[in-house]
Amino acid sequence: MRNISKSFPGVKALDKVNLHVEQGTVHAVMGENGAGKSTLMKVLFGQYAPDEGEIIYEDKPVSFKSVKEAVNHGISMIYQELSPIKELSIAENVFTGRYPLTAARFIDWNKIYSSCQEIFDRWGLKYDPRAKIKTLKTADVQMIEIIKAISFNAKLVIMDEPSSSISQREVEKLYDFIRTLKKAGITIIIITHKLDEVFTIADQVTVLRDGKYIGTNAIGELDRAKLIKMMVGREMSSVFPQKTAGIGPPLLEVRGLNNGPKVQDISFTLHKGEILGFAGIVGAGRTETMRSIFGLDPYRSAEILMEGKPIHIRCVRDAIKHDIVMATESRKDDGLILCRSVEENIMLPSLYRRSKGGVLNVGALRSTAEEASKKLSVKTSSLDTIANFLSGGNQQKLILCKWLLMEPKVLILDEPTRGIDVGAKWEIYNIIMDLASQGVGIILVSSEMEEIINLSDRVLVMCEGRLNGCLEKDGLTQENIMNLASEVQTWERKAV
Repeated sequence: MRNISKSFPGVKALDKVNLHVEQGTVHAVMGENGAGKSTLMKVLFGQYAPDEGEIIYEDKPVSFKSVKEAVNHGISMIYQELSPIKELSIAENVFTGRYPLTAARFIDWNKIYSSCQEIFDRWGLKYDPRAKIKTLKTADVQMIEIIKAISFNAKLVIMDEPSSSISQREVEKLYDFIRTLKKAGITIIIITHKLDEVFTIADQVTVLRDGKYIGTNAIGELDRAKLIKMMVGREMSSVFPQKTAGIGPPLLEVRGLNNGPKVQDISFTLHKGEILGFAGIVGAGRTETMRSIFGLDPYRSAEILMEGKPIHIRCVRDAIKHDIVMATESRKDDGLILCRSVEENIMLPSLYRRSKGGVLNVGALRSTAEEASKKLSVKTSSLDTIANFLSGGNQQKLILCKWLLMEPKVLILDEPTRGIDVGAKWEIYNIIMDLASQGVGIILVSSEMEEIINLSDRVLVMCEGRLNGCLEKDGLTQENIMNLASEVQTWERKAV
């Protein structure tokens, strides 16, 4: 891709960007949110037409007018937000839009299932083509999306944040499969923010910043410090800020929380100014526990105390009334209203607090939203910008904006930095530390080991719906966390 430029109303997303990918390699495309990575890939995949520049594919100039044209040339793309048809079978999902037909023009179901099985056999995968997608774990759905991509006889597969929603063990399985594809001569382009991922799987790295091409290097020519500097444009001595404030008295106490097989007898205490980490493999019950506390999934039984006084949480409104808020795991599903503006998203939870007699002061709302967005450095051309057009990091800061206006005592953060770049992570980490220093109790759910170890004062580890252990700061190691996360231990289940 040579001198690719692409503009949208009010922003130049790509400014003469270059990309050179060698056949049969794994090539990482990195940069901060808003750097233009996804836009560049969508130009390659025929979703966007470039304003200028050219694409050379297999030594020939190409100009894809649609995704179908790109697919017909052997290019496939797997998006960060997986969107399978959950009620259909694996085979039906793999062949969606291109079901084989019989001579009588009916769908050839036998052909669908047998063809899918042939693909699984070829790549050594153990899935039942007739199983429904909804029965699979996220990591397996990710694998099926890859199979769907290569079933088009793909020569080049683009993966957008392929490991953002899966556990470390499942990540290793994904890496092994990517290596298998590479050995078969399939070229892989990975958009990722994970530095460890790049140094584990990539052969070369191209970095973009603010829509401009910064450089391409073989992985052996880089270290973490150099790569971060290329991405953010400055030196960063540490990705994690240091916490300076101490921990106060008990704030939130949860005793005997039960809500189905993934939330069993959960008891813990969160102190003022504490960052309490929750670790565990995907499916351990961390998210379900937090949803129960926040009232998204009303619990079956529990005793919950706020500053020593019993409270009852039957719905989200109850949690908010008691100054408990939650930034949920999925920005897309329940974190933001993506079709509404930045201002509307920021102000929505607190509208009832800012009305008089049911009447809103529009000018005051806009002023409040502008102040909040500036405080958290939300990068947007206007408060009227639709939330869907913000980068992932800015969407995450937008979620924090709306909840911080509620002045919470307890802030639950479920995977707060998933899919965002190292620069945006630094900003969010600083926000977390600043809130903790103000006495806000923070519950941090994260699948990133470095994040949970470096930010947390203590870490509770879950396994199969139960608390499996508590690690104090001096015992926070990846090995200790994984030991507790992978096997049920005999542990005294008390409020910790």
